[in-house]
Amino acid sequence: MQRALFIGRFQPFHNAHLEDIREILEKHGEIIIGIGSSQEKRTKDNPFSYSERKEMVSKALKSNKIKNFKIYPVPDFYDDAKWTSHIREKLPKFDVVYSGNEWTLKCLANHGIKTKKINLVKNISSTRIRKMIAKGKSWEMLVPKEINIYIKNIKKR
Repeated sequence: MQRALFIGRFQPFHNAHLEDIREILEKHGEIIIGIGSSQEKRTKDNPFSYSERKEMVSKALKSNKIKNFKIYPVPDFYDDAKWTSHIREKLPKFDVVYSGNEWTLKCLANHGIKTKKINLVKNISSTRIRKMIAKGKSWEMLVPKEINIYIKNIKKR
């Protein structure tokens, strides 16, 4: 059975991420989800902590009856070689890495790791969702219902 690694920040996890994971699992029997910038939280670009993102992803996948996944933190090192070494040493072995981030793909490919770009879905991105939330616009339809509830509960705190 092949194992894939899917790296993203998931700020927040949205419907396109869910579809990406389904497609990856169709090709590979198991998926590792690497939550990037795991040390970041409560900033404009990274509003959710690693533990919040891990919980969001896990809730959405379990609710959608998706199994064969594990979630790991992937902190930033600001050094390509150290970042790649961390991924190789701290995460389980994998056959290919998927991401929508060009830098991630280039960095890993430059270090001999097989990569594939996910299919980006027009009008669905975490950046767009964060902007919509900040402006009080309707964003709920872009995320799985579990994420909608989770984010609304965080905002109430």
